[in-house]
Amino acid sequence: MDIAPPHIRAMARASLALPDDKLMAECVVDLFVASGPGGQHRNKTESAVRLHHLPSGIVVTATERRSQIQNRLMALVRLRDKLQALTFVPKLRRPTKPSRSAKERRLSEKKRDGEVKRQRRADFD
Repeated sequence: MDIAPPHIRAMARASLALPDDKLMAECVVDLFVASGPGGQHRNKTESAVRLHHLPSGIVVTATERRSQIQNRLMALVRLRDKLQALTFVPKLRRPTKPSRSAKERRLSEKKRDGEVKRQRRADFD
């Protein structure tokens, strides 16, 4: 997963804090004719919604419903999900070393396994 630069994360956080109408104001809304099942109403009306969020460049579409209003709400949900993904900051990983007892335990198990294999080989000779 790519990590967004700090200024993009800050912009995404600011956009997430906005109410729906303000977030829509940051977007270019395209309405188009959706294809697929749904009959004449879906095939002849511009019920599909595409949102292009200008500050981040994210584009989301919603075409599954026959209602433009429902598709607009679904597109907003998807836009918020993508903006939320931009705000992700992974935790820093600190490398750890095995403890002395863990090393000793692993070495003693290896010695024991080697001895078992040696005994097995001696039994066949």
